[in-house]
Amino acid sequence: QREFTQKKTFTSWINSVLAKHTPPSVISDLYTDMQQGHLLLDLLEVLSGQHLPREKGFNTFQCRSNIENALTFLKSRSLKLINIHVADIIEGKPSIVLGLIWTIIFHFHIEELARTLACTYNQPSLDCSSAVDSSPKASRSAKKSAKIKERWKISATKALLLWAKEQCSLHGSINVTDFKSSWRSGLPFLAIIQTLRPGLVDLEKAKARSNKENLKEAFRIAELELNIPRLLEPEDVDIMNPDEKSIMTYVAQFLQYSRNLCESEEDMQEKVRQAVSWLAAQEKKLAKLLIDTENETYYRKYKEMMSFMEAFNQGKKPFLPVLSSKRSEAELREGQQQMREEWDKLISQINEWKVKLDQMLPSPLDSIEAWLQEVEHLQAEDLPDLQDPFKAMFVFREIIVIFKGLMDCFDSHLDTLQSFKNEDERNMPLVLPEKLEEMKRRLFSNIRFTNSNTFLEYHYGLCSAIANEVMLKLNIWDVKYGTKESVESLLENW
Repeated sequence: QREFTQKKTFTSWINSVLAKHTPPSVISDLYTDMQQGHLLLDLLEVLSGQHLPREKGFNTFQCRSNIENALTFLKSRSLKLINIHVADIIEGKPSIVLGLIWTIIFHFHIEELARTLACTYNQPSLDCSSAVDSSPKASRSAKKSAKIKERWKISATKALLLWAKEQCSLHGSINVTDFKSSWRSGLPFLAIIQTLRPGLVDLEKAKARSNKENLKEAFRIAELELNIPRLLEPEDVDIMNPDEKSIMTYVAQFLQYSRNLCESEEDMQEKVRQAVSWLAAQEKKLAKLLIDTENETYYRKYKEMMSFMEAFNQGKKPFLPVLSSKRSEAELREGQQQMREEWDKLISQINEWKVKLDQMLPSPLDSIEAWLQEVEHLQAEDLPDLQDPFKAMFVFREIIVIFKGLMDCFDSHLDTLQSFKNEDERNMPLVLPEKLEEMKRRLFSNIRFTNSNTFLEYHYGLCSAIANEVMLKLNIWDVKYGTKESVESLLENW
């Protein structure tokens, strides 16, 4: 399934790039079309903007020469091509071809885009503090350059993830913690579209729809309105463990779209001024509302909050492009810095208000809400990096122990929530029905699914750890030790 998804996604991505080649070309079968080397060179020429040497014919020697030219070019860009050989590409080995294409996508597409975000997110970057020293001393150590490259590779992934998180954070509780199951509901895709092009989607309606409906809608809008190629299908994402590389490739296209949204500096400054003025007005409105509802019932306070948030979410739409603009502190003008500070301050006040309201919920809903928040907080934490599977296992075990303790309360909280009588002694509602529905949705949709997904991630990591250790031993045993005793000693240690 993973290989099939990657093949389909990578093929669509390559064709979107090859459409810009002169003359345009197209791939129908990734494995066979790469064997001649011509389309591989076409791809690299479009991505690099360089003209690369090639043999014009199609015999075995000329195909081999073209693939060698492509790999030589990639190595000149300091890309690691581990276990990628010309013969494997000519044979069309799926794992090798997919590995090569992913290396190209990550370097030319994801890394180049995320490079602009790295300084903002304080990640090591080739353009920032980790830049390679051009002095004669630097040339003595290729290992140092390779280590920096590897650090940057990790940082590019994190920078893209942080960018996605920020786009979603503008639309309430849509959590993105990875490039896998976080996207299954389709809501993060829709939230990003709403940030980039306000008014194209209705997120409140989306929350009531199925995963497949949301994914279908997001991919349709992205293709028709944002001109973003449809690399994925709903069935590729709405599964227990969707392919990380395919989702990263698709999400990076939204970052590319945001980079292409160009406005004049004068227009930008005017929008910033309007945003600052609007934020100041919202802060005054919120302060007045808190005073006016101080002695009201929980029901009344929550209803007022719902009205405020509805107007707030509608009012922020025109300012989403400037509010989500991702520039480093050094690049921001004074007005933009003020806007960012005002936004952070207002969001902090709204969140404090929500926390206080949650604490005022009538018993036993207050304890259920506290439990929900504790589980959601655990969900929002980044999962361990499986690049070091054994180290990740220790962290996973801790998470699972905490999850098990929390999930012991799941059934009782579910029963309490479903049997809760929502009226006081005067037969007046204690809580808005919308709040009860929201709590039920969080209980069913988010917590039940993520609990099982954490176990899946754990076992996936455990299998990876064992496989890595076995491969390590097999590689060691491949060495000729010369004596029976040394081999027996090695086996005993193992």
